[in-house]
Amino acid sequence: MLRILHDTKYDFIRWWRVMAGLTIAFIVIGLVALFFEGGFNYSVDFTGGTVMQLTFKEPPDVAKIRAALDAGKAKGAEIQQFGDAREYMVRIKGDTSQTGAEKASQEIRKDIATVVGEQGFRVDRSEVVGPRVGAELRRGAILAILVSFAITLVYLAWRFEWRFGLAAVMATAHDILTTIAFLAMLRLELSLTVVAGLLTVLGYSLNDTIIIFDRVRENLRRNRKEPLYDTLNRSVNETLPRSVLTHLTVLIATLALLIFAGEVIRPFAWVMAFGVFTGTFSSIYVASPLLMWIEHKYPRPVESGKAPVATVSRASTSGAR
Repeated sequence: MLRILHDTKYDFIRWWRVMAGLTIAFIVIGLVALFFEGGFNYSVDFTGGTVMQLTFKEPPDVAKIRAALDAGKAKGAEIQQFGDAREYMVRIKGDTSQTGAEKASQEIRKDIATVVGEQGFRVDRSEVVGPRVGAELRRGAILAILVSFAITLVYLAWRFEWRFGLAAVMATAHDILTTIAFLAMLRLELSLTVVAGLLTVLGYSLNDTIIIFDRVRENLRRNRKEPLYDTLNRSVNETLPRSVLTHLTVLIATLALLIFAGEVIRPFAWVMAFGVFTGTFSSIYVASPLLMWIEHKYPRPVESGKAPVATVSRASTSGAR
């Protein structure tokens, strides 16, 4: 693979219109699906519900317990290990009133008792997660994403300049929109774990974008007369082996989670797997063309004693203006 990716001269920027069209179509389909489905499939973290902490006498067969919960009245309940092999947490969305919580707890107890017996486990804790807590978590998740945007813009404006920072933030917004569309299409449950996966994906994508932009800056210093179109293509090609191998390594680990991990962690793995792809895509086909467009709209001032930066694009890219 290293030999295939070595000294490549692919014209990536040439295909920006096609890639932009595909991206817009994907996002629109996802948002339409989100509209007709009535919004996100929020987990109990955001909607509120009942949370129970259980301790089993022996390590249980989680697959059988999950099947019993789905077959019984507690359908949709989540179960995950909490502590050692005998301690588990069960969460179910539903009525957040005291009466509703007690009813949900009884249904969960009955379903689990069909697998391990009434004496095979004990309930250590049972509590209600109210909708107010869920709303606060939603606000916190949105705030975390907005803060990451602000930090990204400030850092890149200081590390490079504001044009690079703006292009990177817009590419990051693309990653969020495409991931939201992906969640809507697969109807994946949106939990705090998925939000953590989304933030991780943004970090990977941003890191790849910074690597490319750093090479762009170096190439601009070396040859100020080279058109920016050619500089961007050359920079992407020079960093292509590193980008592909890094993301391929992460993708392999993520696929392992998809295959071998349980139901609780699977939405996180799906977000990571898709995010690795869309992060690589946006670094090449979104961030770079956006930087070219911004440089055209807001050209750099000519510094005294230095040659002016070359034109943004060649004649073949005049449609981008």
